[in-house]
Order: sequence, then structure tokens, then C-alpha cells
Amino acid sequence: MSNSKSLEKLQGVISALLGPDGCPWDKDQTPRSLCDYVIEEAFELVEAIRADDSKEAMEELGDVMFLLLFIAELYEKKGSFSLADSLDSSSAKMIRRHPHVFAETKIDNQDELLRNWEKIKRSEKDDSNKLFDSLPKGLPPLLKSYRINSKAAHTGFTFESDEQCTQQLESEWKEWNEALESGDSAKSEEEFGDYLFALVELGRRKGIKANSALDVTNNKFLGRFSKMEDLAKEQNKDVSEMELSELNELWNQVK
Repeated sequence: MSNSKSLEKLQGVISALLGPDGCPWDKDQTPRSLCDYVIEEAFELVEAIRADDSKEAMEELGDVMFLLLFIAELYEKKGSFSLADSLDSSSAKMIRRHPHVFAETKIDNQDELLRNWEKIKRSEKDDSNKLFDSLPKGLPPLLKSYRINSKAAHTGFTFESDEQCTQQLESEWKEWNEALESGDSAKSEEEFGDYLFALVELGRRKGIKANSALDVTNNKFLGRFSKMEDLAKEQNKDVSEMELSELNELWNQVK
């Protein structure tokens, strides 16, 4: 089945769900009530992609698409805009923001490309628009930190070298330890945040996205701990009742 026919089929399913003989739950939904489901399904899609599970990614992509089409249908029903309006708007935006592809603009390198992207984005708004106004307020802090550093770098506001960034990281580490020694919990939290912010920037400069990297580490830890629990069970033990030395021994085994 072609993409267009599959899209029409899914839209038909949504129309039936919202029709006179449709599902009471679906007919009770609003764009706002579906927000949490969009976030949940997006997380599941990201998890499948990062796990390199193409079958799961295919399914989750469909679930995300279903919700997006569902929301578009709800907006169209109340006369706000149609799916075509949304898609046309996105097409026009992408063409406008890629003059090096759709126009005669010449771009020498990726840094120039990104600076031009930010310049075009800001020109699309009114004069009061500022650089970070486009950052979603609900972004998770670690992801937001990366985006802040990235946007700042596109304007040239960043360290001149990786070495300077490393020096800043070392300075933040020292300030955090000094705050810990002072016993000031508020200051310790602030300095810890400064250290994380600098670490995120150093990772960005090395081509590493902190949010993605931490997700890999989280999953690695969870996988190893699960194996520890299996080993403990084989010994008729419960990890919650074992001594730290025993847990460390299991950890070393699974590593």
C-alpha cells in the first residue's frame, strides 16, 4: 500500500472513531487531553530507535502519527486549521530556512549554516523575539542545557577552544567542592548545576549529546543490575538484603 493510501486509511479510522457511532472515549478527547499521550508515545519511539529495534520503531512511529493526525482532526473539526494547513506551513518553513538548498545562498561550512538558520528563525518573529524564546519551556533540563549551549554557539558566544572549555569545567568542579565544604546546600546545588552545564557544553563540542549519552549509561546500569539480581536469585539471595561487598562482587561478575 502506498504512503498516501495508508495515510488516508488511518485518517479514515480516526474519522470513524470520532463519528456518530464512534468510540465515546475518543470523542471526549481534546488536543490538550492528548498532550501527555504524545509525550509518552514520543518517548517510546525514541527508546525503540536508540535500541536499534526497527520493528518496534515502525510500530511506535505509527502510534505517534496516529496521535498527530488525531489532534489535527480535532483542530479541523472546530475550524481552527486543517492538516493541509499545518503541512503546507511546515513545507514553507523548511524551504525558507534552507536557502542553500532551495535558493542561491552559498554556505561554506556547517557553522555558517547553523548561524544562518538561527538568523532566519528570528526574522520570522516580531522585533521583540530573542534568541532563546523558541526554546520549549517544558524541555527536560539536560536537553535544554544542550540546546542553550548550541544556540549560544551559533551566535559565536562560546569558548574559543576545547581547552578553554575544559579549564572552565575544572574551575566549576573546584567551586562545587568548595560549596560542599562550606555546608551551604543551596550553593552546592547551584555549583553542581554550573558544573553540569559546562560538562554538557564540552560534550556538545565533542559531538556528544548529553541526554542521549546519559540514556545509554542508564540503560547499561539497569541491564547490569538486572543480571546482578539474576545471579543473586541463583544463590537464593535478595539484592536488597545483601552487603555492599557482596553487591560489588556481583557487579564485577556481570561487568
